[in-house]
Amino acid sequence: MNRTTLSLIAGVAALAAVTGFAALDTPDAAGAGSAKAAARLPVERTTLVCPSPSSSDIADTSYTSFTPVTQGTDGDGKAQLRSADEESATTGDKGKDDGKKDDKKKAAKPVLEPKEPGKPVTGDTSGGDAPALIGTAEGRFAPGWTMQQTTEVAAGTGRGLLGVDCTAPDTEFWFPGASTAADRSDYVHLTNPDDSAAVVDIELYGKDGAVKSAVAEGITVAPHSSEPVLLSTLADAPQEDLTVHVSVRSGRVGAAVQALDDKLGGDWLAAAADPADSLVLPGIPKDATSVRLIAFTPADADTDLKVRLASPSGLITPAGHDTVHVKGGMTTAVDLGDLTRGEAGSLVLTQSSPSVPVVAALRVTRGKGGKQETAFIPATGPVAARATSADNSEKGSTLSLTAPTATAQVKVTASAGSEGGTAVTKTYTIKAGTTQDIAPPVPSGLKGTYALTVEHLSGGPVYGARTLTATEEGIPGFTVQTLPDDRGTVSVPHADEDVSVLQGS
Repeated sequence: MNRTTLSLIAGVAALAAVTGFAALDTPDAAGAGSAKAAARLPVERTTLVCPSPSSSDIADTSYTSFTPVTQGTDGDGKAQLRSADEESATTGDKGKDDGKKDDKKKAAKPVLEPKEPGKPVTGDTSGGDAPALIGTAEGRFAPGWTMQQTTEVAAGTGRGLLGVDCTAPDTEFWFPGASTAADRSDYVHLTNPDDSAAVVDIELYGKDGAVKSAVAEGITVAPHSSEPVLLSTLADAPQEDLTVHVSVRSGRVGAAVQALDDKLGGDWLAAAADPADSLVLPGIPKDATSVRLIAFTPADADTDLKVRLASPSGLITPAGHDTVHVKGGMTTAVDLGDLTRGEAGSLVLTQSSPSVPVVAALRVTRGKGGKQETAFIPATGPVAARATSADNSEKGSTLSLTAPTATAQVKVTASAGSEGGTAVTKTYTIKAGTTQDIAPPVPSGLKGTYALTVEHLSGGPVYGARTLTATEEGIPGFTVQTLPDDRGTVSVPHADEDVSVLQGS
């Protein structure tokens, strides 16, 4: 192997470790077999963005940062979470050219700065002017870095418990479950963590197909800044159920939808898993009084979704809702009623062949009458290796795990507390086709909050979600965050593999 090939391999390995992008697969020297299994290395840098939490003057927001301990990392590294406004000032806001030098700006003080992996760090803010946050983690703090933003709003539009995982920036997002109905105020928050402006298009799809808009294309998000876009300004007429598609022409952004209801409270709608032919929506609260399914396919063809509930005893078909017909390019919404009937549950959607790609989410309601609150559960990916949920307290957290196709075993670790306590680990077996609600293990001597890390040990795919609950003035506030894989490691090629295909030889 020549020096050029060696240099190329080193470059590919470094890029994969830093970015978390997919691994390189190459043929063997004979050209007729698969390459050696690629090595997995911890990522070396991670970026997360948190949207501006609330416009309410009575909002109280907490942030929790956590990185699980990862084998293969060295002792170096750091993680910092900063205000997007201060980040812009620190970098001189390269998207603007006012002819003035900004080299005398003082470095912004981080909102949060974790000290060691394995122990959460928390912070808080109040009021309606809290900015979006931009965070970076390097070295031993990068693999699996998780940030949770939780907001309590006591009254007004969108009151209740609003939670969202701070997300990695990307170039495409799907949000089934948004609305421009008269009693809803939904905003898509776009946060740009980079030094160059991002250009974004927002597409809306209702029950009759694409919603025409003259102002939803070419939205510019300045460097190190966040733009909340009110969805009703993008549509001429109210739509009760919408699918929002965010695509980035240049740059990258973090995106999340804040759904605020005049009567039913509010929460964050996180991006759904990419369009696929089968979907899992885990963690429906057992006391849910109403569950609404919103589904969309970007394909031109229609499809019928087979609907099943993974209950504690196995897969069952909800009465009267064995299938849902989804028309191509149109959003379909179906009320499934009190689907779980007092038991843990996750929704499993499949199709017969031929199938089309679908995105989906659930809008879940708890409570009755004037004491109702809503939250969202988007379809999510499985825990391939590890996933983490931050901001758990001794009471009020429920971990929901489902294994839709085959029995699986997982290890759940409760981290040390943010202010004290010793980590605890337990192993659980999830039977095929079932959902298990777990009262999560709690660190011994817990002080403060803690994180839950789920590791897949064996068996079939496992999907998970964490529910937080907090009752205020008799209203059952809650929020649900799914647990997709943390992508804390990436595959890189072995040094002795032939990568001549990349050189065009």
